[in-house]
Amino acid sequence: MRKGLSGTRVVGICSGASHYSNLTVAGWLGLGTEQLIKIPTDEHLAMRIDLLAEKIRECYRQGTRVAYVVATFGTTDGFGVDDIAAMRQAIDELAAEFSVPAPQLHVDAAVGWAVCFLADYNTQSNPLQVDANVLGVVLRIQQHCVGLRQADSVTLDFHKMGRGHYPSSAFIVNKRDDLRFLARSVHETPYFSEADVRRDPALLTLECSRPAIGPYCVMASLNGIGMQGWQMLIARSLELAERLKTRLAELEYCKVLNATTCGPSVNWWVLPRGRNAQEIYDQLVAGKLTPQQLERYFGEIRRLFEKREKAMDRMQDAKLGFTTDFGYNPYGVEIPAWKGVFFNPKTTDEIVDRIIYSIEELT
Repeated sequence: MRKGLSGTRVVGICSGASHYSNLTVAGWLGLGTEQLIKIPTDEHLAMRIDLLAEKIRECYRQGTRVAYVVATFGTTDGFGVDDIAAMRQAIDELAAEFSVPAPQLHVDAAVGWAVCFLADYNTQSNPLQVDANVLGVVLRIQQHCVGLRQADSVTLDFHKMGRGHYPSSAFIVNKRDDLRFLARSVHETPYFSEADVRRDPALLTLECSRPAIGPYCVMASLNGIGMQGWQMLIARSLELAERLKTRLAELEYCKVLNATTCGPSVNWWVLPRGRNAQEIYDQLVAGKLTPQQLERYFGEIRRLFEKREKAMDRMQDAKLGFTTDFGYNPYGVEIPAWKGVFFNPKTTDEIVDRIIYSIEELT
């Protein structure tokens, strides 16, 4: 599980903000978790392309094979999106330079896929009357969506923004012919002599690996809500997230950590009143904080979160989350954060304002 199979070293690559399931996959594939290389992200939670190219070049010079590179389309905590087109260019150019097969470029869009409903939203006529400040976010989303065309494969999870059950997921390939690597022939499954690849999962996937409730739930959700319904849900989530970011930015002792990402997630700090959160963050990024200072500030952020948890009115106050590492690690520092994710269509502006009120009362 850790070391992988012996012989030629084969690695996989993902970003430092990617989902922990990448480790599981590396182990199950036989590569070994120690052969999964994580590339640091920039402050926008996107994989650094310069470091990706540098690491792939290093691997090829050492005779190491790169099996795949995983891009993230919406990190779990802060909704960072990798530059998929730039990743495609980097891995293809390096593969050509070293005369080796290009790695599989896979995109983990488990969280972020749903914003693609806005890929062709008309921001000029704005039929849903989306808030003006959110239209810029929609335009950034549309640019990100173009990059998806460069992927070899994509995975989606419908149990997050897809209003689906936990086993509801999809694996999509760019080129249909690539499915041949997963398929089995009827000759290999003689007891399924009448199997049809269009409908019999035994020819394409692990036996009994998932119940039928997954795809049925997905189809019901997609068809029942419809394109316009999905656009309304996603746009509303973005409006609420931007409202919270704007309100938090007005508080000197708070710092929004993922201000530039374009999803329904908000990551932020709450420090004691009197502290300048932006100055402290700038010092952290510049590497000017001592370990003692980091421990003190991070401890304050955690204690204030726990204080709110104990004092919150569960009939009025929104349930928030906490992460010990939101995905950006300057100088190797794992940065904790409060977290709010807007999924519920019944969330109102007043609920967002109540979050701010609870923070102001807290400090």
